[in-house]
Amino acid sequence: MVENKLLAKNSKSNKQVNPKKKIVATNKKARFDYFILETLEVGIELKGSEVKALRAGRVNLKDSFVRVMRSELFLLNAHISFLETTYVHFKPNERRARKLLAHKKEIHKLLGETSTKGRTIVALSIYFNARNRAKVEIALAEGKDLHDKRETIKRRIADREARAELKRY
Repeated sequence: MVENKLLAKNSKSNKQVNPKKKIVATNKKARFDYFILETLEVGIELKGSEVKALRAGRVNLKDSFVRVMRSELFLLNAHISFLETTYVHFKPNERRARKLLAHKKEIHKLLGETSTKGRTIVALSIYFNARNRAKVEIALAEGKDLHDKRETIKRRIADREARAELKRY
């Protein structure tokens, strides 16, 4: 009974989800195109109208990625559209670079991994945590080859067929 209060079932999958974490957007393409090696939760610096747009779910992370510039992390190509109720003279660029907030030690570790081993940093999801702060889950990732992507598709189809068979009985 206590576990049910702490953990809620996601209706689309069998994964356990923390109810205190309100996921706004996910980057499904990143999980398909990359091997996820390590994940990290970082804060994001937003303007006021962008926070409202996040709450309304008006965000797209499809082609977004993270770069280290001047020892700071920046989220690039993330599309957060403005609301119609936003002040006319204040409409920020929807694809502007947004600063990510992380510790220097974490930033230097990510910089070392990306510069020496040829890995990349991608944004996996944007969500609001228990304290109602906007957070971004980023991941250190390594690109998949075409045959790896085909293997992922085959595995997904096999799992889907197995679940369908179990459902019949």
